[in-house]
Amino acid sequence: MVKLNRIYTRTGDAGQTGLGDGTRIDKDALRMEALGSVDEANAALGLARLAAGGDIDAMLGRIQNDLFDLGADLCVPEKDGEEGPHLRIVSEQVERLEHEIDAMNATLAPLNSFVLPGGTPLAAELHLARTIVRRAERDIVALAKAEKVGTAALAYINRLSDHLFVLSRLANGGNDVLWVPGKNR
Repeated sequence: MVKLNRIYTRTGDAGQTGLGDGTRIDKDALRMEALGSVDEANAALGLARLAAGGDIDAMLGRIQNDLFDLGADLCVPEKDGEEGPHLRIVSEQVERLEHEIDAMNATLAPLNSFVLPGGTPLAAELHLARTIVRRAERDIVALAKAEKVGTAALAYINRLSDHLFVLSRLANGGNDVLWVPGKNR
């Protein structure tokens, strides 16, 4: 477990931060952009959990923990042939999201149009979290173009936005707010 005795260290005052392997990088590096977006997504899910209960809260709790796993994965750059003790996102975490998506989707009516973000407060918060997850995905993809990123990490963040979309529909109780093309012309 991580033990945090001091919250400030002053080591980042010059615009750099330390990664999990001790490497120092600029705070605006691609890796830090990705980590920041993952952190922001996790915070948005924490807010959504205030309106959630039961199974939805349990799912979001698992996802929040997974997002910390993803942050741990991203904070230690992967190296070819690596077989270290570093925490990495694994395919089982992606598969869990897929199973939850399939189970939720089986209870929902098919869509006839695109869904507008909104409906219940929980659904709106989940839509906001989904858009932040999409940004995190773009940031991780940009990082993966420059440095090695695990395939499971990329799959997880991609699947997570799908999960949050379906979860927002579930939170709306089947009363999706649908886009009506050209409605206000």
